[in-house]
Amino acid sequence: MSGSDGPDRGPGDATRRRAARRDAPTPAQRDAAAQELAEVRDRIDELDKRIVALLNERAALGRDAGRVKRIAGRRAVKDPDREREVLLRVAMANPGPLPQADLLSIYRRIVAATRGLEGRDRTHDDPPGG
Repeated sequence: MSGSDGPDRGPGDATRRRAARRDAPTPAQRDAAAQELAEVRDRIDELDKRIVALLNERAALGRDAGRVKRIAGRRAVKDPDREREVLLRVAMANPGPLPQADLLSIYRRIVAATRGLEGRDRTHDDPPGG
């Protein structure tokens, strides 16, 4: 034997090809999977709408908190103790599968965006020169 079958062809290759064909999804399975994917994506789209609404509701409440802090005479927009408390509460509420580090990163950004709104509100509400 001269090995003319080439280096990629061995006695186990045909068996592996048959197994791959046997494991390949049928057209009906592909159609069912495509339908399931469309349904999952529709649910994701609906959740995204709800998440956006909740984020905006949270931002509005953050603006309210900022207004009340200003009336109460609190000068600082940033409240590190409160931010730590929020992050701790979020971490404790997370059952997964979203990794803790990713969730906390998202929430740090939410808190920063809300703080930015509060800062802009103060800038617009403060009279010129003081």
